[in-house]
Amino acid sequence: MSNNHTSEIRNVKLELLRSGPAHNQLLSPLTNYIALCGSDGPVTLQMPFEHRQLLMRLRRLRYPLDKDPATDDQRQSEVRDLGESIGRVLGQVPAMLSELGNAGAENGKLVHLRLAMSAFELGLIPFEAAVAPDGFPGSGSPLFLQMRTPISITREIRRGRPLPVNWTRPPRILFAFAAPNGLYVPAQTHLQALREAIEPWIKIKDKDKDRIDEVKKLLTVLPNATLEQIRSLCASTEFTHVHILAHGAPFKYSGDERYGVALCSETSDSADIVDGERLAIALTSSDSAGNTRFRPTVVTLATCDSGNIESVLTPGGSIAHELNAAGIPWVVASQFPLWMKASAIAAKVFYSGLLSGADPRWVLYELRQRLRTDSPETHDWASIVAYATVPWNFEQQVNQFRDQQTHKKIEVKFGRIDELVGADVDSGDDAGKVLSEAQNKELAALCASVREDLKNWRAELHAGVSTQDRAKRLGISAACEKRIGIAYTLAEDLPLAQKAYEACRDFYRDAWDIDPCNHWVITQYLSIIAILNREDDGPMLKELARKYGIVWNAARQIVEWQIRKTSGDERAYALSTFAELSLLGAVYGGQSVDPEMLEADITYYCKEMLNELCAEAFPIISTRRQFRRYLKDWSSPLWAGLAQAALGALGDVY
Repeated sequence: MSNNHTSEIRNVKLELLRSGPAHNQLLSPLTNYIALCGSDGPVTLQMPFEHRQLLMRLRRLRYPLDKDPATDDQRQSEVRDLGESIGRVLGQVPAMLSELGNAGAENGKLVHLRLAMSAFELGLIPFEAAVAPDGFPGSGSPLFLQMRTPISITREIRRGRPLPVNWTRPPRILFAFAAPNGLYVPAQTHLQALREAIEPWIKIKDKDKDRIDEVKKLLTVLPNATLEQIRSLCASTEFTHVHILAHGAPFKYSGDERYGVALCSETSDSADIVDGERLAIALTSSDSAGNTRFRPTVVTLATCDSGNIESVLTPGGSIAHELNAAGIPWVVASQFPLWMKASAIAAKVFYSGLLSGADPRWVLYELRQRLRTDSPETHDWASIVAYATVPWNFEQQVNQFRDQQTHKKIEVKFGRIDELVGADVDSGDDAGKVLSEAQNKELAALCASVREDLKNWRAELHAGVSTQDRAKRLGISAACEKRIGIAYTLAEDLPLAQKAYEACRDFYRDAWDIDPCNHWVITQYLSIIAILNREDDGPMLKELARKYGIVWNAARQIVEWQIRKTSGDERAYALSTFAELSLLGAVYGGQSVDPEMLEADITYYCKEMLNELCAEAFPIISTRRQFRRYLKDWSSPLWAGLAQAALGALGDVY
């Protein structure tokens, strides 16, 4: 995914309204619709389609079984003609042209076209196939494929109150597939696509069984899926993403033909054709009081016609419409038959992008381009339809999720690094482990990969990022270099360890320059300076105290203020920082500092941490780990006793 994903996304909302109920209205050039866009006044539109004619034209977009899609000139011509007609409709909204023109002046920014409409007959129109009219970006090209001004289109339902969206939940995927009546679905290809998408977050293990156990923590596979099995799983497990692979099939409802999902039946070998309402109930489990317990954030339907409304005579829309109406924030489906090859491409691109933390609107734009290039004989790029709910803080949530996923991906690599060099073994023995040639190569590759991840993460910084976030990313980069330095020390490669520690120092210094009052950054910068000079003689230590003593005192004062005005985890981290600063007083405190006073301070602040949080809280675990490093990885008589005192106060026997 490109770094564009971190840039601001410009929202353009187009609402299409008419009087009367949502259902039981046929398309007609005589019907007036009201278009609302931006701050401009309403515009009256007519759709250039008779209902019967549009249904016939849409049938021409279905892939005939006896013809190669690449040679189907009539279907390809119909896609173009329909797209031009829809483009002319959009061209009648002056505010849209203005909004897109303004967005086009800002290079690299994505425009999110939010299409809000309640009339079911409008849901039949494949807006995603629109060809840009004169004056629009990329005039004459498909509007949502052109690259001059990237535009991503989603549909949404008009609601009385906002739908809550929590994009930051830890991902857990349910992959359900069904092929009743001897039908075939490309389940293995889709499973491989999902497996590749989650790979960066799977702990690295040598044994296949251990790997499978790790995969199952992120991905649950349900073959020969029935609706009851899906309901039961969703009621007992919190899935954030649900991917359903099955055939679409028509069924009769109140005399009208609609499309459903062909799942397996509980009672026979025949298919159970499930409509959107039944599927929504199965996916959103409720407790005895009727409150929703678990609800997926994203549902993807690799199912033909899952976005196809077909009939507008009775209430109820397509499967995707029904799922979104039932409270599932993001539903991605297909409004036409979907080519099997394209469905596998879509699964891979969509889930790889989402799990890496890319904004789903960027992912949709890139998915259309991939389908156009990798499946050129089809029009599946126009078939993809997304019903989306985008709250006011969505971009902030996406950025937070991307940060979480980046941290987890890096932690997976460090877990393997620690295993290779023996850093995960709690031992007071001297460090040192000779690695084989293969292990050295793996260690080098993992360290290079961590650095590349961090480099890409830092490159995402743009004008909208706060000073604190900039300093945080540099500080985390420094902390990772420190861990690499420890690993190379344990692997007895001291030159590479020294290089990593120096990179760590430089990152902390850069972070301090950006955010000079960040007590954690200051403390860690002082820490790495002390570590790099821990074997020097008395005169050098006096020079460090002279040069950085005032910084050390200032950091202590900042932390004291933080301790007084915070609580919970935040206060615990501040207490931890003060305890570490007390240890560093052995280097920066100078002759006037009493070692017994430093030990008393460390003991007091570590015990205060235990009063603030339970002994197994992460801030306390992290603090224990840091003080163990002062004993094992950065051993020095300057602070050995102080580190022992800290661990004793934290209830850790080392």
